[in-house]
Amino acid sequence: MTRRAVSALAVLTAVLVVPTHAFAARTTVGLEPGADPASVAAAVERATGVRPVGLGSLRALAVDAAPARLRGLPGVAWVEPNRARRLAFVPTDPLAPKQWYAVANRAYDAWEMPPPLAPVRVAVIDSGIDLGHPDLAPRIAAARSFVGGTAQDTRGHGTIVAGIIAAQLDNDVGIAGLAPAAELLVAKVVAPDGTISVQAEARAIRWAVDHGARVVNVSLGGLRDPRNPSHDTFSRLEEEAIAYAVKRGAVVVAAVGNSDQAPRTPWRFASYPAALPHVLGVSALTRDGSSPAFSNRDAVYNDVAAPGEDILSTFPRSLTAERAACADQGYTPCASDEFRPPEGTSFAAPQATAVAANLLGARPLLRPEQVTAIIERTAVDATAQTGCRACASGRDAYTGWGALDGTGAVYALSGPLPPRDAHEPNDDAGEDAYRLYFPAGGEGSLRQGGARLLGRPGRCLRRLPAPRGEALRLARPRAAGERGACALATGDGLDLRSCPAGPARAALQSSASARAARLDCRRARLALHPGAAHRRDGHPGRLPPVHRPDPLRGHARGAGSGKTPNCSRPISRGIPRQDRESPDETRRSST
Repeated sequence: MTRRAVSALAVLTAVLVVPTHAFAARTTVGLEPGADPASVAAAVERATGVRPVGLGSLRALAVDAAPARLRGLPGVAWVEPNRARRLAFVPTDPLAPKQWYAVANRAYDAWEMPPPLAPVRVAVIDSGIDLGHPDLAPRIAAARSFVGGTAQDTRGHGTIVAGIIAAQLDNDVGIAGLAPAAELLVAKVVAPDGTISVQAEARAIRWAVDHGARVVNVSLGGLRDPRNPSHDTFSRLEEEAIAYAVKRGAVVVAAVGNSDQAPRTPWRFASYPAALPHVLGVSALTRDGSSPAFSNRDAVYNDVAAPGEDILSTFPRSLTAERAACADQGYTPCASDEFRPPEGTSFAAPQATAVAANLLGARPLLRPEQVTAIIERTAVDATAQTGCRACASGRDAYTGWGALDGTGAVYALSGPLPPRDAHEPNDDAGEDAYRLYFPAGGEGSLRQGGARLLGRPGRCLRRLPAPRGEALRLARPRAAGERGACALATGDGLDLRSCPAGPARAALQSSASARAARLDCRRARLALHPGAAHRRDGHPGRLPPVHRPDPLRGHARGAGSGKTPNCSRPISRGIPRQDRESPDETRRSST
């Protein structure tokens, strides 16, 4: 018997030890408690003219008859069609049985054999890759370093991420990647000292998109702290790189970050770039379904969760060779101490990346917003029943929409697809956003989540108190010498963004701690992001970001020139903490 046959038999999901002819029966009849099988069988035969077949010790009968003729007979508890089961696809890779996260995600359950998916280029923006690894080398379409030298991974982080996504499947070697059709575009952005420049990250993202990336995995991040501008690491350069990718049809997936370098653990805000528009933010889950303390929480920018501990994947062979006695050379059981075993949101994100690649492999014409909507809608809600006692029903700050479900996402392609968003990407709510205008000379009134906006062209706009976490933009048309817009957000107070100098800025500055402010914004128009409360397709979406830094460093959602890296759990030991960086050298760390 072949190795594949043995594996297949091991995962047979339904085996019934019954007479051979019973498999042909169309209907199964369940017996009521205490009912005599012989009496029920006689009643079935009288009603149908067909003699039923017993199912051994099971209290049920099989009969080749229409279910409608059997319901209501004495002793019959239920009637159902003879449903079929099939073998689930089982990779032959020898370490695949230890990839518990693949089982948790139902990574292969949608297929009976390796699926015929279209090739999908997937960018891994990370520490590089083991270029000669036998499980990875055939999957590399292109590789480039943005920090000098080659894309060879000397740390291990990037090779772990790449293996989760694209290790060769069903080749009798090592592990099984979760995206069988992925072609890797590897961009090395981690410098020899372990630091990550946003300049390198942004250049890498643009390079990958220009080389055909349909999915971009960013398992790195910078601290987001809306309450403290000096710690927040928002980068306009990073934001523009993400927008470039999305506008060209790429799905961007990022880890929400680990809290070991945040002011406290757990940290309540997702890292950048997970907290940027259109990015699918991924948090971590433990084996028991709970949310680990290191995984950042965020009620808005945490979208889905995936396993983030005890991850088995590929690892640079030059590093595993230091443990020569270890049997699994080139894989994480032989990794260096900081990655044995790997844990962190860095390794949850590539699992979602793989699902996105599979969706695009099956339906290459999907738009990024359709892919992320499918992944979010098919996630399994995390609750106390699934192991997350802290998670409320529905979307929560711990797991977003819930646990990643690869098979559920693929099955969703057979039903109605989420509509494309005709006005995306517009989440920056800036000059390119789809706008709502007040009619000339009239009053406009719009409600959003309890806040009422009142305005008259040529008059002031007034913002009444709104629930915590909401954000709106009050924009004004450009006048001579003016740039930007007056921005206003609620949460921990009102904060100034790029409002032009004048009465509006002074009014907002003077009332920064108040819950409402009166702005002198003449000829005002309201630009409200249509997805602030709900996306156009009815699916709850992100709140609109407000993150345009101004010379005073005021910000509502994280703009600020003070930069602190969020050195996260897996490789934080090798990344020196630098409390302040110049504005053009924002730092990121692997998560």
